[in-house]
Amino acid sequence: MIKIKGLHKQFQTDEVITKVLHGLDFEMKKGEFIAIMGPSGSGKSTLMNILGFLDKTTSGEYIFKGENITKFDDDKLAHLRNAEIGFVFQQFNLLPRTSVLENVMLPLIYSEKIAKEDKIKKATKAVHAVGLEHRINNLSNQLSGGEKQRVAIARALVNDPEIIFADEPTGNLDSKSGEQIMQILDDLNNKGKTIILVTHEQYTAEYAERIIKLRDGKIVEDTKVTNRRHAGLVK
Repeated sequence: MIKIKGLHKQFQTDEVITKVLHGLDFEMKKGEFIAIMGPSGSGKSTLMNILGFLDKTTSGEYIFKGENITKFDDDKLAHLRNAEIGFVFQQFNLLPRTSVLENVMLPLIYSEKIAKEDKIKKATKAVHAVGLEHRINNLSNQLSGGEKQRVAIARALVNDPEIIFADEPTGNLDSKSGEQIMQILDDLNNKGKTIILVTHEQYTAEYAERIIKLRDGKIVEDTKVTNRRHAGLVK
């Protein structure tokens, strides 16, 4: 699904050039669950932004489903992002004093091709997928942290994307809520979704089947997880 070849990324402000990623090479298959790890400043969030069509490479190739998207303009990238990608962030980014259903429907608001009734059906299905049907009419500021993150996952699912990007999804949660979130992502992976997780927590990364470790903008390790955690198997 994804092939990265010689990927470099640098940022320039005034006369200062900051090199962040240095010649990365790797592939990701459809249906994989991959964790990207590394200390602060290692480049993991920059890599996620590039993989998720939020940013562009400085040089190198990004092949997505057989197509080199390196030269795509912002409109094409936005279309790909809306059609193929769902994002879950550490900050839940929910609208306050807005219901769970309305928050989940947000990615569908500007889609003129989908009737309002169908938008409600798709959002309701996504809410059920994360086990929050009993909270569907509650306002987001009436939810716990774990419930807010589940709403964020439902919102990421509403367009039925092939890939879910989760950037430190358990970072603001207690251990029990964090485990519930990882179990939901694990279940989505079991149902065929490709999951790309960015985390600094080894425990969280062990839900993935493969861990890519970055340091100073380079891949220092790319290994299979031998004792992978699974939903319902609490260690």
